[in-house]
Amino acid sequence: MKVMFTLNLFKEKEKRKSWKLNKNNFTFIDLFAGIGGFRVALESFGGKCVFSSEWDKDSQNTYLKNFKDIPDGDITKINEKTIPDHSVLCAGFPCQAFSISGKRLGFKDTRGTLFFDIARIVKHIKPEILFLENVKNLTTHNKGKTMKVIEDSLDELGYNHFSSILKSSDYEIPQARERVYIIGFRKDLNIKKFTFPKISNKIITVKDILEKEPSIKNVYINRPDIKIIKEEKDIIDPKRPFQIGQINNGGQGERIYSIFATGITLSAYGGGAASKTGAYLINKKIRKLTPKECARMQGFPEDFELHEKSNISYKQFGNSVSVPVIKNIFKEIIKTYPVIIKKI
Repeated sequence: MKVMFTLNLFKEKEKRKSWKLNKNNFTFIDLFAGIGGFRVALESFGGKCVFSSEWDKDSQNTYLKNFKDIPDGDITKINEKTIPDHSVLCAGFPCQAFSISGKRLGFKDTRGTLFFDIARIVKHIKPEILFLENVKNLTTHNKGKTMKVIEDSLDELGYNHFSSILKSSDYEIPQARERVYIIGFRKDLNIKKFTFPKISNKIITVKDILEKEPSIKNVYINRPDIKIIKEEKDIIDPKRPFQIGQINNGGQGERIYSIFATGITLSAYGGGAASKTGAYLINKKIRKLTPKECARMQGFPEDFELHEKSNISYKQFGNSVSVPVIKNIFKEIIKTYPVIIKKI
């Protein structure tokens, strides 16, 4: 079985090397790819992924299922000279503290972090556009020094950059997920202004993404310490999660929410009876979300193939990007730099 998987992996890599690109396609790479949220979004605009990197084996397998292409492994071991030329670099990179050298902030200060690996690829290839995503706390991490190093690095590498914190529930998916997005345009493109997408007035709630019947059985929570403390009619803002009860002491993974509002942020980690998804009152029963519902809550297409193990699938969607947010931002990139694509 292992030999067959290795053989298939080799064939997929060889196929990727032999791709012939249509001149109408823009090209992109997918770093820290996870299960391919960036790829789902950019391929919907006709983009062609020419390289991807993801070290987690389970995520590689899910990626292979859906894109017939397996990402290369550890980015720190990948020579930037082997990466194909591309127009857009996408990366949802981990947030790490940098060892600040003192007087000089920039590319050299990122050594020893995973952002350095993005920077060395950018320095070598100089793609037209950078599309980066990270947790909201990146902006305040290490008293703002982390974000300062990133911004100064992008400036030193030759990019005008723009950043904003966006909430997923503002873009028609029911999840209160806040992330910072950083867009960079190579300075020779002379783009000095970029506007992030406007907030949608359309409201999507957890109820809208539920399966008729749960696709897995072990999502129900039957315990004597469940308490319902609020009525759903008291919801004021459906774009924010509305807690109506609790399990035990109401700690992490022990809060019960209404399905007639936005859901809480999916998490890759954390414990509690409703770990990773939160608990919801659905048809008079308390339960977690299913992996399929998590896929919908991140805006993945209905035909996206999930990992066969639920606990791994939960983690993967907790780590992923919200596809509709990426799409909305990319529409603005196209408006700002229409040369990247002929039409949406």
